[in-house]
Amino acid sequence: MPTAERRSDIGLRPATPEDRFRIRRWLTDPEVQAWWGSAASAEAEITLAMSSDASLCRIIECSGEPIGYAQAVEIGVWGEAQPKDIAPGTWDVDLFIASAEHRGRGAGRETLSLLVEEVFATRLAVACCAVVSIKNEAAVRAYEKAGFRWLRIWPDPLIGPAWLMQKERPR
Repeated sequence: MPTAERRSDIGLRPATPEDRFRIRRWLTDPEVQAWWGSAASAEAEITLAMSSDASLCRIIECSGEPIGYAQAVEIGVWGEAQPKDIAPGTWDVDLFIASAEHRGRGAGRETLSLLVEEVFATRLAVACCAVVSIKNEAAVRAYEKAGFRWLRIWPDPLIGPAWLMQKERPR
């Protein structure tokens, strides 16, 4: 995303143990569950990410106010579930905008750009990938605008059919 189009009000900060109750509350939102699956499975995923050195866990803020959660996890933690067409060293990026008033206003796209930039700047990632529900057209468009391309449909056990999308490390 060109600098001129950047939203200066969106930022990321490390998620801390103190954020756990806020994240747990956000995961009860039906909109968030539509993207991330059940609250229990999403919380388990976030708990694992927050305890792993192979992840970046971030709170999304708008003008300093927490509005969502984002994470990047090295694809190797998927184990046998890792898609065979995803290269080792790829990082899976996921996010949700919990604040309904901030959805559909570019916060997701900006967050995605910031997170991917951080992964490429701080990790030896060869690419970033994402699993995006085919039902979530707005998220698919945000990933496209952030430079991700569609690879194929992935049968995700939690959210059903999803696009497997990827963005290569800039050269």
